[in-house]
Amino acid sequence: MEISEILIYWYQEHKRELPWRNTDDPYLIWISEVILQQTRVAQGLDYFLRFTARFPNIRSLAEAEEDEVLKYWQGLGYYTRARNLRAAARSVMEHFAGHFPSDYRNVRSLRGIGEYTAAAIVSFAWNQPYAVVDGNVFRLLARLFAVDTPIDTARGKKEIGSLATALMNPSKSGLHNQAAMEFGALHCVPSNPDCLHCPLGNKCLGYASGSPQSYPVKRHKTKIRLRYFHYLHIVCRGETWLHRRQGKDIWTGLYEFPLIETSAPADFIALQTNETFRDFFAEAGEINVSVVLPDVKHILSHQQLHASFYRIEIERPAKALESYLRIPDEDLDGYAFPRLIRIYLDKERQLSGSNSY
Repeated sequence: MEISEILIYWYQEHKRELPWRNTDDPYLIWISEVILQQTRVAQGLDYFLRFTARFPNIRSLAEAEEDEVLKYWQGLGYYTRARNLRAAARSVMEHFAGHFPSDYRNVRSLRGIGEYTAAAIVSFAWNQPYAVVDGNVFRLLARLFAVDTPIDTARGKKEIGSLATALMNPSKSGLHNQAAMEFGALHCVPSNPDCLHCPLGNKCLGYASGSPQSYPVKRHKTKIRLRYFHYLHIVCRGETWLHRRQGKDIWTGLYEFPLIETSAPADFIALQTNETFRDFFAEAGEINVSVVLPDVKHILSHQQLHASFYRIEIERPAKALESYLRIPDEDLDGYAFPRLIRIYLDKERQLSGSNSY
């Protein structure tokens, strides 16, 4: 328990004041944990405040339309998280009479909630003895005990999980979990940790080894997929055409302009030889093309997108656009776009001097 007490003492002296730490409301804790799964605290704070202002409780989230939930999630990425939040809220209304369940197994039964998030909710809201192991805790414990088992293997995850449980004081589980996560986020950081002034320095096997940054060990390297997107912002008499992404690809449920994806980089001259491009403009009459953003690089977890945007004014819409939504320009702001397209719209607005979108 000594390590736990050291962490808790450090936490009480150095913790950041954050709104989800001043509540035992499982709903607010849940929302914060989901936002922070793939988002830094500095960025996630504003999203948390905005999201919970619009959806302050389970009922408001459950009754909201998916498009509105995605709109309030816009910019955070990993939009499956937002859809899962809404689905889980609806499940709480249906199966738990609108009350967030306090039993760990019931929490785990909710869509999108895994072991880590469930442990965080029940330990922070009700001080239940479940160890929370996020990326920061993985790093902390791997260094503290010089764990050479790769943490991206089932064996490594189990080993770290066992250490996390063994270190935790069951009577202070919520406080311990918060402390371990915060210590990893602020002190035992990935690069250049301040080992000389670490309160756990004399107990850290990674530091004793002389190479604390060698931990945690990872076996697999993520393969990055390169993709080339060409967006056509087609405009005709104050209207724009949009498409809602479907299937299991990125950004499901979000809106985008007509898209041509190529297997390799392609400039606008090459793009004009594409059959889909020709279909879009075969009956469009006179067209006026302007390149607003060429080759914008956008990094996702396992993908690197190279996107180009072309604003194209036409005389009349082609038959190929009939399957797309026809939207007045002034209504674009009501649609949930990927951040990549929002970047373009902001740039296009600056160039046109418009306050719309």
